Amino acid sequence: MNGAVLQTQTPRNPADMILGASVPTQVVLVVLVLFSILSLWVIISKVRHFRGVRREGDRFLGRMEEVANLTGASEALIGLPESPYTRLFRGGLSFFAELSPGALFGASQAAGLSLTQLEALRLVMDKVQAEEIDELAHGLNWLAIIGSVSPLLGLMGTVIGIMNTFLGITAHGSANISAVAPGVAEALITTVAGLAVAIPSVIAYNHFASRLNLVRGEFEGFASEFIGTLAKERHV
Repeated sequence: MNGAVLQTQTPRNPADMILGASVPTQVVLVVLVLFSILSLWVIISKVRHFRGVRREGDRFLGRMEEVANLTGASEALIGLPESPYTRLFRGGLSFFAELSPGALFGASQAAGLSLTQLEALRLVMDKVQAEEIDELAHGLNWLAIIGSVSPLLGLMGTVIGIMNTFLGITAHGSANISAVAPGVAEALITTVAGLAVAIPSVIAYNHFASRLNLVRGEFEGFASEFIGTLAKERHV
C-alpha cells in the first residue's frame, strides 16, 4: 500500500517537481521568475535605447560631415533631433560662445581661447559626456546583479532541497534510489532555473557594455575633433 502511494506521488516531469516542491524551493523559483521578467524588460528597453542612439548618431555625424565650419555646424544643429550627440555638441558650442562672444559669427575682434579656457571647455564637454554615458548605462547594473545573484539563488534552492531530501530519508528510514532521486531532481531544478536566468543577463550585460564603450569612444573622438576644429579656425 505504501509503495502504491509512493508511486502516485513520484513526479514524472519538471512541472510535477515544481508543483510538489517545498515552500522554500518555490519561493526561490518565484524570485528567479521575477528576476527573469526584470532582465527581459531591461534587455528590450536597452536594445531600443541603443538602437535609437545609433540611428541618431549616424544622422548627426553624417550631417556634421557636410558642414565646412563651426558656424555651419551650429546652423545644422537646429534641424537635428535631440540626441546625446547634439547635447554634447550644444554643450561645447554654448560654452565656447560664452568664452568668445561673436566668434561663431566671424567677428574679427573676437579673441582666441587661452589654454585655461580651452581646458575649461574640455571639462565642460567631459561633464556632458559623463552625463550621457550614465543615462545610456542606466539599468545595466540590474543585469549585472541578476547575472551574479541568480546562480547563487539557484544553488541555495538546491541545497535546501537536498537537505529536505535527507530529512525525509531520516524520517521514513528509506534510502533506496527510487526514494532519493525525485528529491534530488527537485532540488537541482532551482540550479537549472538560476543558470537559465543568469546566462542571458550576463550575455546582454557584456553586449551592452561593449556598445557603451563604442559610444564613449565616439564621444571622446568628437570632443577632440571639436577642439581641433577650434584650433584650425584659429579660435585657440
